[in-house]
Amino acid sequence: MSFLRIRNLSVVLRGTRHRLLRDVSLDVAATEVMGLVGESGAGKSMIGKAVLGILPRSVQIVSGAIELDGTDLLTLPPRRRREVIGRKAALIPQDPLTALNPARRIEPQITDRLVDILGWDRARARARALEILNEVHINQPERVLRAYPHELSGGMRQRILIASAFAAEPRLIVADEPTTALDVTVQKQILKLIFELQANHGTALLFVTHDLGVVAKICQRLTVLYGGLVVEEAEVKSFFRAPAHPYSRALLQATPRHSDPDADLAPVPEAVIAEAQKQVAEADLRWRHG
Repeated sequence: MSFLRIRNLSVVLRGTRHRLLRDVSLDVAATEVMGLVGESGAGKSMIGKAVLGILPRSVQIVSGAIELDGTDLLTLPPRRRREVIGRKAALIPQDPLTALNPARRIEPQITDRLVDILGWDRARARARALEILNEVHINQPERVLRAYPHELSGGMRQRILIASAFAAEPRLIVADEPTTALDVTVQKQILKLIFELQANHGTALLFVTHDLGVVAKICQRLTVLYGGLVVEEAEVKSFFRAPAHPYSRALLQATPRHSDPDADLAPVPEAVIAEAQKQVAEADLRWRHG
């Protein structure tokens, strides 16, 4: 059974008929790792933000359903929706430097959620913060809780965001390109850590990325987006053997290969882009006249 179930989700620029997400449907089972892939602007992060209820004010959901553990979030009053999301889902954001408040110490940035959403007292929340910092392999967690973000390295800050996401034992984690701002060596460590925690906690993971190499390593299934439209959903193994959609094949061919590092990268052919744009236009036409 799916823990996250999205059906026919459409998002528009507020006050317009311009769609940013086009009838998106996808499922993530409990304990599953689902990859969301596509080029910049495809709508990957917007899906994650829609699930977590943190879309910017400039956009709005106009149709569809987002079910979390059987509850359609879009039918709930705002306060109740925040409670359900806060208890059952969490975010690992892209950039730890901007995600953490520079004026606050690390401790309240982990514990506030435990106190405000789960109703824990400060002592219990602090004990959990120390426990989860140990889980993400941070040395001297007592010292780190007292530190400000600028006193820590980028890799350390990202570990803290991962710890914060897992602290309340959510059933779903949305990881929004969590290694983008890190160097290659630290990226590998962070990916290994996320996968380790996901497996240990039995958490569903919606992993937003443009890197098909990462998808191959950690995901069971993937969804490919173009222009806010789902063009393919597949098991990872079958996708890498034989992607079904021309755009998916072009993305795969454009991916650098460690086995041939000097090979020229193949850009996505214009004919493939034109065909994908045609599909987007047809989807919008059906929507306007539906």
